[in-house]
Amino acid sequence: MTGNEQFIQRAQLHMDEIFRLAFSCLKSKADADDVTQTVLLRLYESKKAFESEDHLKHWLIRVTLNECKKHWRSPWSRTEDFSDYAGTLIFEDAVDHDLFDAIMALNQKYRVVIFLYYYEGYQIEEISHILKRPRGTVGTQLKRARQQLKKALSEEVDL
Repeated sequence: MTGNEQFIQRAQLHMDEIFRLAFSCLKSKADADDVTQTVLLRLYESKKAFESEDHLKHWLIRVTLNECKKHWRSPWSRTEDFSDYAGTLIFEDAVDHDLFDAIMALNQKYRVVIFLYYYEGYQIEEISHILKRPRGTVGTQLKRARQQLKKALSEEVDL
């Protein structure tokens, strides 16, 4: 398999994951698209030999988070109401839509931990390694995120 074929295969496999993570950080479809493109470009230009698929996935997550941080530091950074994009998403249940809204209302550090734990299936130890945060910090952030989600979703039920 040539380098281009390998890149295309990897890009197709991981593009959605990169976008979802970027969107959960930035809350903007356009910015998430830009970050996804940048990360895939970095993958294309990378001469790094990945030991395994997990190693590649960790590398992509780390690069995505770094690109999101660069975006926030940029003087061109802007905040955008994500409700327009959220309106284009299709949810099977109203509960799923409420959950999405509640997750997007969380602070970025909590959204990232929730995304990696529940959507990507990483354990706390792995998230700690990926985010370069102490294991206890990740556990606390996950606990606080769950508490905030529980509170937000129970308020939705009470309405």
